[in-house]
Amino acid sequence: MAEHIRYAWGHSSLGSFLAAASDHGLVAFEFAERGTSVIDALRLRCPAATVDEDGACLSDTLARLAAVVERPGDDPDLVLDPRGSEHERRVWETLRQIPTGQTTTYGEIAARLGTPREAREVAAACAANALAILIPCHRVVKKGGALSGYRWGVRRKRALLAREQTNPARD
Repeated sequence: MAEHIRYAWGHSSLGSFLAAASDHGLVAFEFAERGTSVIDALRLRCPAATVDEDGACLSDTLARLAAVVERPGDDPDLVLDPRGSEHERRVWETLRQIPTGQTTTYGEIAARLGTPREAREVAAACAANALAILIPCHRVVKKGGALSGYRWGVRRKRALLAREQTNPARD
């Protein structure tokens, strides 16, 4: 039986976003303008899946994701179904352990994974992350602490980090 991915468009204070879910959990949460390129990328990430728009099915998920944009440290209580290589998934799991309001570097993540010389591979895994905020690659900065690239723009990265400082996670 073919996998079925449902997607819908939402809006937040940091822009429009796409949410997509399989029967196992959230596959994508990406800041993007409505269009075919982001859907084409979703289809490439999930080549064996049927991909359909279904706003009604994802309405609760959209509301939770819009809320997490405002308070990026809060847990929206969504099951994730990240798609990537084994290395990418290891990096992403390590990123999820960074406490809200704190940052780390690509090199520190690589060292935690036992590969201290592979900071570029960590950066590549961050760039491949399709679950904005929920896999918090926005918490990774350059060695000197400067903000570096972010798949969805440095302006959003700066805003998310500032929100984490002013709105700590709720217990």
